[in-house]
Amino acid sequence: MTFSAPFDNSYARLPEAFYTRLNPTEVPAPKLVAYNEELGRLLGITDATEEDRVAVFSGATVPPGATPLAQLYAGHQFGSFNPQLGDGRAILLGEVVGTDGLRRDVQLKGSGPTPYSRMGDGRAWLGPVLREYVVSEAMHALGIPTTRALAATLTGEDVIRETVLPGAVFTRVAASHLRVGTFQVFAHRGQKSELRQLTEYAIHRHYPDATGPMGLLRAVSAAQADLIAAWMSVGFIHGVMNTDNCTISGETIDYGPCAFLDEYHADTVFSSIDQMGRYAYSNQPRIVVWNMAQFATSLLQQYDDPSTMVDEATEIVHAMPGQIEEAWRKRFGAKIGLKEPEPEDMGLLEDLLALMQKDGADFTNTFDALARGNARDQFVDRDAFDAWHLRWRARLKDATEAEKTMRAASPRIIPRNHRIEEMIAAAVAGDYAPFHRLLQAVSDPYDTTDTELMRAPSKAQRVAATFCGT
Repeated sequence: MTFSAPFDNSYARLPEAFYTRLNPTEVPAPKLVAYNEELGRLLGITDATEEDRVAVFSGATVPPGATPLAQLYAGHQFGSFNPQLGDGRAILLGEVVGTDGLRRDVQLKGSGPTPYSRMGDGRAWLGPVLREYVVSEAMHALGIPTTRALAATLTGEDVIRETVLPGAVFTRVAASHLRVGTFQVFAHRGQKSELRQLTEYAIHRHYPDATGPMGLLRAVSAAQADLIAAWMSVGFIHGVMNTDNCTISGETIDYGPCAFLDEYHADTVFSSIDQMGRYAYSNQPRIVVWNMAQFATSLLQQYDDPSTMVDEATEIVHAMPGQIEEAWRKRFGAKIGLKEPEPEDMGLLEDLLALMQKDGADFTNTFDALARGNARDQFVDRDAFDAWHLRWRARLKDATEAEKTMRAASPRIIPRNHRIEEMIAAAVAGDYAPFHRLLQAVSDPYDTTDTELMRAPSKAQRVAATFCGT
Protein backbone atom coordinates (compact mmCIF):
# COMPACT_ATOMS: atom_id res chain seq x y z
CA MET A 1 0.00 0.00 0.00
CA THR A 2 1.31 3.45 -0.97
CA PHE A 3 -1.26 5.30 1.18
CA SER A 4 0.49 7.26 3.91
CA ALA A 5 -0.57 10.11 6.15
CA PRO A 6 1.09 11.76 9.17
CA PHE A 7 -1.04 10.06 11.82
CA ASP A 8 -0.51 11.06 15.45
CA ASN A 9 -3.41 9.69 17.48
CA SER A 10 -3.66 11.58 20.77
CA TYR A 11 -7.25 10.50 21.52
CA ALA A 12 -6.26 6.85 21.21
CA ARG A 13 -3.66 7.45 23.92
CA LEU A 14 -6.40 8.27 26.41
CA PRO A 15 -7.67 5.40 28.60
CA GLU A 16 -10.04 2.94 26.95
CA ALA A 17 -12.92 4.25 29.05
CA PHE A 18 -13.27 6.87 26.29
CA TYR A 19 -13.75 4.52 23.34
CA THR A 20 -13.82 1.00 21.97
CA ARG A 21 -11.08 -0.11 19.61
CA LEU A 22 -12.29 -1.91 16.49
CA ASN A 23 -11.73 -1.93 12.76
CA PRO A 24 -14.25 -0.91 10.12
CA THR A 25 -16.31 -3.69 8.56
CA GLU A 26 -15.20 -4.70 5.08
CA VAL A 27 -17.57 -4.20 2.16
CA PRO A 28 -17.96 -6.35 -0.96
CA ALA A 29 -17.35 -4.00 -3.91
CA PRO A 30 -16.21 -0.49 -2.94
CA LYS A 31 -16.05 2.29 -5.50
CA LEU A 32 -14.85 5.86 -4.99
CA VAL A 33 -17.51 8.42 -5.88
CA ALA A 34 -15.71 11.62 -4.86
CA TYR A 35 -12.38 12.61 -3.38
CA ASN A 36 -11.36 16.06 -2.12
CA GLU A 37 -7.90 16.53 -3.65
CA GLU A 38 -7.32 19.92 -1.98
CA LEU A 39 -8.14 18.61 1.48
CA GLY A 40 -6.12 15.46 0.86
CA ARG A 41 -3.03 17.54 0.08
CA LEU A 42 -3.62 19.61 3.22
CA LEU A 43 -3.65 16.39 5.23
CA GLY A 44 -0.42 15.25 3.62
CA ILE A 45 -2.03 12.41 1.63
CA THR A 46 -0.03 12.75 -1.56
CA ASP A 47 1.08 9.28 -2.61
CA ALA A 48 -2.12 7.24 -2.52
CA THR A 49 -3.22 5.38 -5.61
CA GLU A 50 -6.88 5.20 -6.62
CA GLU A 51 -6.94 1.60 -5.41
CA ASP A 52 -5.52 2.60 -2.02
CA ARG A 53 -8.04 5.41 -1.61
CA VAL A 54 -10.91 3.05 -2.32
CA ALA A 55 -9.56 0.52 0.18
CA VAL A 56 -9.00 3.06 3.00
CA PHE A 57 -12.10 5.19 2.54
CA SER A 58 -14.41 2.19 2.30
CA GLY A 59 -12.97 0.70 5.48
CA ALA A 60 -11.57 -2.34 3.72
CA THR A 61 -7.98 -1.52 4.76
CA VAL A 62 -6.62 0.24 7.83
CA PRO A 63 -3.83 2.58 6.69
CA PRO A 64 -0.41 2.57 8.38
CA GLY A 65 -0.40 4.61 11.58
CA ALA A 66 -4.17 4.60 12.11
CA THR A 67 -5.70 3.32 15.35
CA PRO A 68 -9.40 2.77 14.59
CA LEU A 69 -11.90 3.29 17.40
CA ALA A 70 -15.51 4.21 18.13
CA GLN A 71 -15.95 7.10 20.57
CA LEU A 72 -18.22 7.03 23.60
CA TYR A 73 -20.59 9.89 24.41
CA ALA A 74 -24.07 10.63 25.74
CA GLY A 75 -26.48 13.42 24.83
CA HIS A 76 -29.73 15.28 25.13
CA GLN A 77 -31.84 14.46 22.08
CA PHE A 78 -34.73 16.88 21.64
CA GLY A 79 -34.37 17.70 25.33
CA SER A 80 -34.40 14.11 26.64
CA PHE A 81 -31.19 12.73 28.08
CA ASN A 82 -29.79 9.48 26.70
CA PRO A 83 -27.02 8.31 29.06
CA GLN A 84 -25.11 6.41 26.37
CA LEU A 85 -24.91 7.04 22.66
CA GLY A 86 -21.50 6.82 21.01
CA ASP A 87 -20.38 6.22 17.45
CA GLY A 88 -22.99 3.74 16.29
CA ARG A 89 -21.94 3.81 12.63
CA ALA A 90 -18.63 5.63 12.63
CA ILE A 91 -15.00 4.75 13.17
CA LEU A 92 -12.31 7.30 13.97
CA LEU A 93 -9.29 6.18 11.95
CA GLY A 94 -7.05 8.61 13.81
CA GLU A 95 -5.63 12.11 13.75
CA VAL A 96 -3.50 13.67 11.06
CA VAL A 97 -1.26 16.69 11.51
CA GLY A 98 -1.62 18.57 8.24
CA THR A 99 0.83 20.58 6.23
CA ASP A 100 -0.50 23.67 8.01
CA GLY A 101 0.47 22.20 11.39
CA LEU A 102 -3.14 21.69 12.51
CA ARG A 103 -4.40 18.43 13.98
CA ARG A 104 -7.55 16.92 12.47
CA ASP A 105 -9.61 13.78 12.96
CA VAL A 106 -10.26 11.46 10.01
CA GLN A 107 -13.45 9.48 10.53
CA LEU A 108 -15.42 6.97 8.46
CA LYS A 109 -19.24 7.24 8.68
CA GLY A 110 -21.26 4.22 7.64
CA SER A 111 -18.36 1.86 8.29
CA GLY A 112 -20.31 -0.86 10.08
CA PRO A 113 -21.74 -1.69 13.52
CA THR A 114 -20.02 -0.86 16.78
CA PRO A 115 -20.85 -1.61 20.45
CA TYR A 116 -22.84 1.66 20.40
CA SER A 117 -25.04 0.83 17.40
CA ARG A 118 -28.15 0.11 19.49
CA MET A 119 -29.46 -2.57 17.08
CA GLY A 120 -28.63 -0.44 14.04
CA ASP A 121 -26.78 -1.79 11.03
CA GLY A 122 -23.95 0.73 11.29
CA ARG A 123 -24.30 1.61 7.64
CA ALA A 124 -25.14 4.74 5.65
CA TRP A 125 -26.84 5.10 2.31
CA LEU A 126 -25.71 7.25 -0.58
CA GLY A 127 -28.18 10.12 -0.11
CA PRO A 128 -27.04 11.40 3.31
CA VAL A 129 -23.41 10.85 2.31
CA LEU A 130 -23.71 13.12 -0.72
CA ARG A 131 -25.80 15.64 1.25
CA GLU A 132 -23.11 15.95 3.91
CA TYR A 133 -20.37 16.12 1.30
CA VAL A 134 -21.97 19.05 -0.54
CA VAL A 135 -23.30 20.97 2.47
CA SER A 136 -20.14 20.70 4.57
CA GLU A 137 -17.98 21.87 1.67
CA ALA A 138 -20.45 24.70 1.01
CA MET A 139 -20.20 25.79 4.64
CA HIS A 140 -16.41 25.72 4.41
CA ALA A 141 -16.53 27.91 1.30
CA LEU A 142 -18.85 30.30 3.16
CA GLY A 143 -16.19 30.66 5.86
CA ILE A 144 -18.29 28.97 8.56
CA PRO A 145 -16.49 26.57 10.93
CA THR A 146 -17.39 23.05 9.87
CA THR A 147 -16.33 19.48 9.51
CA ARG A 148 -15.25 18.74 5.96
CA ALA A 149 -15.64 16.07 3.29
CA LEU A 150 -12.63 14.03 2.24
CA ALA A 151 -14.27 11.18 0.33
CA ALA A 152 -17.51 9.42 -0.57
CA THR A 153 -17.37 5.72 -1.39
CA LEU A 154 -20.00 3.27 -2.57
CA THR A 155 -19.86 -0.02 -0.69
CA GLY A 156 -21.37 -2.31 -3.30
CA GLU A 157 -24.04 -3.50 -0.89
CA ASP A 158 -27.60 -2.39 -0.25
CA VAL A 159 -28.93 -0.95 2.99
CA ILE A 160 -32.54 -1.14 4.09
CA ARG A 161 -34.33 2.00 5.21
CA GLU A 162 -37.87 2.69 3.97
CA THR A 163 -36.71 0.87 0.85
CA VAL A 164 -33.58 -0.75 -0.57
CA LEU A 165 -30.86 1.86 -1.13
CA PRO A 166 -27.21 1.89 -2.23
CA GLY A 167 -24.78 1.77 0.69
CA ALA A 168 -21.97 4.28 1.05
CA VAL A 169 -19.24 5.47 3.42
CA PHE A 170 -18.47 9.13 4.09
CA THR A 171 -14.98 10.20 5.18
CA ARG A 172 -15.26 13.21 7.48
CA VAL A 173 -12.48 15.48 8.67
CA ALA A 174 -12.89 17.52 11.86
CA ALA A 175 -10.83 19.58 14.28
CA SER A 176 -12.00 16.85 16.66
CA HIS A 177 -15.14 14.88 17.39
CA LEU A 178 -15.35 16.01 21.03
CA ARG A 179 -18.93 16.97 21.85
CA VAL A 180 -20.88 18.27 24.82
CA GLY A 181 -22.15 14.70 25.01
CA THR A 182 -18.58 13.41 25.46
CA PHE A 183 -18.48 15.27 28.77
CA GLN A 184 -22.03 14.36 29.70
CA VAL A 185 -21.42 10.62 29.72
CA PHE A 186 -18.69 10.85 32.37
CA ALA A 187 -20.53 13.48 34.41
CA HIS A 188 -23.63 11.29 34.46
CA ARG A 189 -21.59 8.29 35.61
CA GLY A 190 -19.81 10.28 38.31
CA GLN A 191 -16.41 9.49 36.76
CA LYS A 192 -14.57 12.57 37.98
CA SER A 193 -11.13 11.34 37.03
CA GLU A 194 -12.14 10.76 33.40
CA LEU A 195 -14.01 14.06 33.32
CA ARG A 196 -10.94 15.93 34.54
CA GLN A 197 -8.75 14.13 32.03
CA LEU A 198 -11.15 14.96 29.21
CA THR A 199 -11.24 18.62 30.24
CA GLU A 200 -7.45 18.82 30.21
CA TYR A 201 -7.36 17.11 26.84
CA ALA A 202 -9.93 19.48 25.30
CA ILE A 203 -8.11 22.54 26.60
CA HIS A 204 -4.77 21.32 25.29
CA ARG A 205 -6.22 20.43 21.89
CA HIS A 206 -8.53 23.37 21.25
CA TYR A 207 -8.07 26.23 23.71
CA PRO A 208 -4.53 26.18 25.15
CA ASP A 209 -4.98 29.68 26.59
CA ALA A 210 -8.00 28.60 28.66
CA THR A 211 -7.54 27.99 32.37
CA GLY A 212 -9.46 25.17 34.01
CA PRO A 213 -13.02 23.95 33.42
CA MET A 214 -14.57 27.42 33.56
CA GLY A 215 -12.00 28.72 31.10
CA LEU A 216 -13.01 25.90 28.75
CA LEU A 217 -16.71 26.74 29.23
CA ARG A 218 -16.04 30.39 28.43
CA ALA A 219 -14.08 29.53 25.26
CA VAL A 220 -16.59 26.98 23.93
CA SER A 221 -19.53 29.28 24.67
CA ALA A 222 -17.90 32.11 22.72
CA ALA A 223 -17.15 29.80 19.78
CA GLN A 224 -20.72 28.50 19.73
CA ALA A 225 -22.16 32.03 19.92
CA ASP A 226 -20.18 33.02 16.83
CA LEU A 227 -21.16 29.80 15.05
CA ILE A 228 -24.90 30.31 15.54
CA ALA A 229 -24.71 33.88 14.23
CA ALA A 230 -22.82 32.59 11.19
CA TRP A 231 -25.47 29.91 10.56
CA MET A 232 -28.27 32.43 10.71
CA SER A 233 -26.52 34.89 8.41
CA VAL A 234 -26.74 32.36 5.55
CA GLY A 235 -30.20 31.03 6.47
CA PHE A 236 -28.92 27.68 7.73
CA ILE A 237 -31.08 25.44 9.92
CA HIS A 238 -29.19 22.58 11.55
CA GLY A 239 -32.28 20.56 12.39
CA VAL A 240 -30.83 18.39 15.19
CA MET A 241 -29.04 20.63 17.68
CA ASN A 242 -28.78 17.86 20.26
CA THR A 243 -25.91 18.07 22.73
CA ASP A 244 -24.22 15.15 21.00
CA ASN A 245 -24.17 17.32 17.84
CA CYS A 246 -22.65 20.33 19.62
CA THR A 247 -18.86 20.39 19.23
CA ILE A 248 -16.24 21.61 21.66
CA SER A 249 -14.24 23.01 18.74
CA GLY A 250 -17.09 25.27 17.58
CA GLU A 251 -17.43 23.49 14.24
CA THR A 252 -20.72 22.56 12.58
CA ILE A 253 -21.16 18.79 12.70
CA ASP A 254 -23.72 16.21 11.53
CA TYR A 255 -25.61 17.37 8.46
CA GLY A 256 -28.66 15.16 8.82
CA PRO A 257 -32.01 16.93 8.26
CA CYS A 258 -30.28 20.28 7.81
CA ALA A 259 -31.59 22.79 5.27
CA PHE A 260 -31.26 26.38 4.08
CA LEU A 261 -34.07 28.90 3.97
CA ASP A 262 -35.64 29.68 0.64
CA GLU A 263 -38.33 32.27 1.41
CA TYR A 264 -37.62 33.89 4.75
CA HIS A 265 -39.71 32.99 7.77
CA ALA A 266 -38.20 33.09 11.25
CA ASP A 267 -40.03 29.99 12.48
CA THR A 268 -39.13 27.73 9.56
CA VAL A 269 -38.64 24.04 10.37
CA PHE A 270 -37.61 21.41 7.82
CA SER A 271 -36.63 18.40 9.93
CA SER A 272 -39.34 15.75 9.80
CA ILE A 273 -38.52 14.65 13.35
CA ASP A 274 -38.76 18.15 14.84
CA GLN A 275 -42.51 18.05 15.40
CA MET A 276 -42.58 20.88 17.97
CA GLY A 277 -40.18 23.25 16.23
CA ARG A 278 -37.55 22.97 18.95
CA TYR A 279 -34.77 23.53 16.42
CA ALA A 280 -36.53 26.05 14.17
CA TYR A 281 -34.42 28.74 12.52
CA SER A 282 -35.30 31.41 15.09
CA ASN A 283 -34.85 29.03 18.05
CA GLN A 284 -31.21 28.23 17.34
CA PRO A 285 -29.76 30.99 19.58
CA ARG A 286 -31.91 29.85 22.50
CA ILE A 287 -31.01 26.19 22.01
CA VAL A 288 -27.26 26.78 21.89
CA VAL A 289 -27.50 28.58 25.24
CA TRP A 290 -29.43 25.59 26.60
CA ASN A 291 -26.73 23.27 25.26
CA MET A 292 -24.02 25.30 26.94
CA ALA A 293 -25.96 25.14 30.21
CA GLN A 294 -25.79 21.33 29.93
CA PHE A 295 -22.07 21.59 29.21
CA ALA A 296 -21.61 23.77 32.29
CA THR A 297 -23.53 21.27 34.42
CA SER A 298 -21.25 18.48 33.23
CA LEU A 299 -18.04 20.43 33.80
CA LEU A 300 -19.09 21.31 37.34
CA GLN A 301 -19.25 17.63 38.29
CA GLN A 302 -15.46 17.33 38.33
CA TYR A 303 -15.15 19.70 41.31
CA ASP A 304 -15.14 18.23 44.79
CA ASP A 305 -17.64 20.95 45.72
CA PRO A 306 -19.43 22.04 42.52
CA SER A 307 -21.40 24.74 44.36
CA THR A 308 -18.25 26.88 44.59
CA MET A 309 -18.22 27.33 40.82
CA VAL A 310 -21.95 27.62 40.09
CA ASP A 311 -21.94 31.43 40.09
CA GLU A 312 -19.13 31.64 37.53
CA ALA A 313 -20.70 29.00 35.31
CA THR A 314 -24.05 30.82 35.50
CA GLU A 315 -22.42 34.12 34.58
CA ILE A 316 -20.77 32.57 31.51
CA VAL A 317 -23.97 30.96 30.24
CA HIS A 318 -26.09 34.04 30.97
CA ALA A 319 -23.65 36.17 28.95
CA MET A 320 -24.30 34.12 25.82
CA PRO A 321 -27.50 35.81 24.55
CA GLY A 322 -25.66 39.12 24.49
CA GLN A 323 -22.71 37.53 22.69
CA ILE A 324 -24.98 35.96 20.10
CA GLU A 325 -26.85 39.23 19.54
CA GLU A 326 -23.59 41.13 19.04
CA ALA A 327 -22.27 38.50 16.61
CA TRP A 328 -25.64 38.43 14.81
CA ARG A 329 -25.70 42.22 14.49
CA LYS A 330 -22.20 42.24 13.03
CA ARG A 331 -23.00 39.47 10.54
CA PHE A 332 -26.31 40.94 9.43
CA GLY A 333 -24.97 44.47 9.56
CA ALA A 334 -22.40 43.47 6.95
CA LYS A 335 -25.22 42.08 4.81
CA ILE A 336 -26.65 45.62 4.54
CA GLY A 337 -23.24 47.26 4.14
CA LEU A 338 -22.46 48.25 7.73
CA LYS A 339 -18.97 47.20 8.78
CA GLU A 340 -19.49 48.47 12.32
CA PRO A 341 -23.22 48.28 13.05
CA GLU A 342 -24.50 49.98 16.16
CA PRO A 343 -27.18 48.65 18.53
CA GLU A 344 -29.63 51.16 17.09
CA ASP A 345 -29.20 49.51 13.67
CA MET A 346 -31.14 46.51 14.97
CA GLY A 347 -34.37 48.26 14.03
CA LEU A 348 -33.23 48.66 10.44
CA LEU A 349 -32.29 45.00 10.22
CA GLU A 350 -35.41 43.70 11.93
CA ASP A 351 -37.66 45.84 9.73
CA LEU A 352 -36.05 44.43 6.58
CA LEU A 353 -36.53 40.86 7.82
CA ALA A 354 -40.14 41.63 8.72
CA LEU A 355 -40.76 42.88 5.17
CA MET A 356 -39.08 39.76 3.77
CA GLN A 357 -41.24 37.52 5.93
CA LYS A 358 -44.44 39.34 5.02
CA ASP A 359 -43.74 39.10 1.29
CA GLY A 360 -42.12 35.65 1.31
CA ALA A 361 -38.91 37.08 -0.13
CA ASP A 362 -36.11 34.64 -0.82
CA PHE A 363 -33.43 34.95 1.88
CA THR A 364 -30.29 34.44 -0.21
CA ASN A 365 -31.45 36.22 -3.34
CA THR A 366 -32.77 39.26 -1.47
CA PHE A 367 -29.46 40.02 0.22
CA ASP A 368 -27.54 39.30 -2.98
CA ALA A 369 -29.87 41.65 -4.89
CA LEU A 370 -29.46 44.32 -2.23
CA ALA A 371 -25.71 44.23 -2.80
CA ARG A 372 -26.27 44.57 -6.56
CA GLY A 373 -28.85 47.34 -6.48
CA ASN A 374 -32.00 45.47 -7.56
CA ALA A 375 -33.60 44.20 -4.35
CA ARG A 376 -36.89 45.96 -5.02
CA ASP A 377 -37.90 43.17 -7.39
CA GLN A 378 -37.80 40.68 -4.52
CA PHE A 379 -40.79 42.32 -2.79
CA VAL A 380 -44.53 42.42 -3.37
CA ASP A 381 -45.12 45.53 -1.24
CA ARG A 382 -42.67 47.75 -3.06
CA ASP A 383 -43.85 50.93 -1.38
CA ALA A 384 -42.90 49.44 2.00
CA PHE A 385 -39.51 48.42 0.64
CA ASP A 386 -38.97 51.88 -0.86
CA ALA A 387 -39.61 53.46 2.54
CA TRP A 388 -37.12 51.11 4.16
CA HIS A 389 -34.63 51.73 1.34
CA LEU A 390 -34.68 55.49 1.99
CA ARG A 391 -33.84 54.93 5.68
CA TRP A 392 -31.10 52.46 4.74
CA ARG A 393 -29.44 54.73 2.18
CA ALA A 394 -29.48 57.57 4.70
CA ARG A 395 -27.57 55.33 7.13
CA LEU A 396 -24.80 54.43 4.67
CA LYS A 397 -21.72 56.65 4.67
CA ASP A 398 -19.94 55.29 1.59
CA ALA A 399 -22.05 53.44 -0.97
CA THR A 400 -19.05 51.94 -2.76
CA GLU A 401 -17.57 50.51 0.43
CA ALA A 402 -21.01 49.33 1.50
CA GLU A 403 -21.39 47.37 -1.73
CA LYS A 404 -18.04 45.65 -1.18
CA THR A 405 -19.05 44.77 2.37
CA MET A 406 -22.40 43.36 1.26
CA ARG A 407 -20.94 41.26 -1.53
CA ALA A 408 -18.42 39.75 0.87
CA ALA A 409 -21.17 38.91 3.40
CA SER A 410 -23.96 37.68 1.13
CA PRO A 411 -23.41 34.55 -0.97
CA ARG A 412 -24.95 34.26 -4.40
CA ILE A 413 -25.68 30.58 -3.90
CA ILE A 414 -26.39 28.07 -1.16
CA PRO A 415 -27.06 24.32 -1.57
CA ARG A 416 -30.80 24.63 -1.95
CA ASN A 417 -32.93 21.83 -0.63
CA HIS A 418 -34.58 20.94 -3.94
CA ARG A 419 -31.22 20.86 -5.73
CA ILE A 420 -29.86 18.47 -3.11
CA GLU A 421 -32.86 16.18 -3.56
CA GLU A 422 -32.44 16.29 -7.35
CA MET A 423 -28.74 15.52 -6.97
CA ILE A 424 -29.43 12.51 -4.73
CA ALA A 425 -32.12 11.11 -7.02
CA ALA A 426 -29.80 11.37 -10.00
CA ALA A 427 -26.91 9.72 -8.13
CA VAL A 428 -29.06 6.81 -7.01
CA ALA A 429 -29.88 6.32 -10.70
CA GLY A 430 -26.16 6.34 -11.50
CA ASP A 431 -25.78 9.95 -12.72
CA TYR A 432 -23.28 11.96 -10.66
CA ALA A 433 -23.17 15.01 -12.93
CA PRO A 434 -25.69 17.01 -10.80
CA PHE A 435 -23.63 16.23 -7.68
CA HIS A 436 -20.41 17.50 -9.22
CA ARG A 437 -22.13 20.55 -10.71
CA LEU A 438 -23.72 21.56 -7.40
CA LEU A 439 -20.49 20.92 -5.50
CA GLN A 440 -18.53 23.11 -7.89
CA ALA A 441 -21.07 25.95 -7.66
CA VAL A 442 -21.37 26.04 -3.87
CA SER A 443 -17.58 25.83 -3.52
CA ASP A 444 -17.48 29.33 -5.05
CA PRO A 445 -20.50 30.87 -3.30
CA TYR A 446 -19.70 34.56 -3.73
CA ASP A 447 -18.74 34.50 -7.41
CA THR A 448 -20.48 31.53 -9.02
CA THR A 449 -22.00 32.14 -12.44
CA ASP A 450 -24.38 29.17 -12.39
CA THR A 451 -27.57 31.23 -12.49
CA GLU A 452 -29.83 28.18 -12.73
CA LEU A 453 -28.62 26.81 -9.38
CA MET A 454 -28.95 30.27 -7.83
CA ARG A 455 -32.65 30.42 -8.69
CA ALA A 456 -35.21 30.01 -5.91
CA PRO A 457 -37.48 26.97 -6.23
CA SER A 458 -40.89 27.17 -7.80
CA LYS A 459 -43.85 26.14 -5.67
CA ALA A 460 -43.71 22.68 -7.22
CA GLN A 461 -39.99 22.36 -6.44
CA ARG A 462 -40.13 23.36 -2.77
CA VAL A 463 -38.99 20.82 -0.23
CA ALA A 464 -41.28 20.83 2.80
CA ALA A 465 -39.39 18.33 4.97
CA THR A 466 -35.91 16.89 5.31
CA PHE A 467 -35.00 13.56 6.87
CA CYS A 468 -32.18 12.29 9.03
CA GLY A 469 -31.36 9.35 6.77
CA THR A 470 -29.70 7.34 9.53
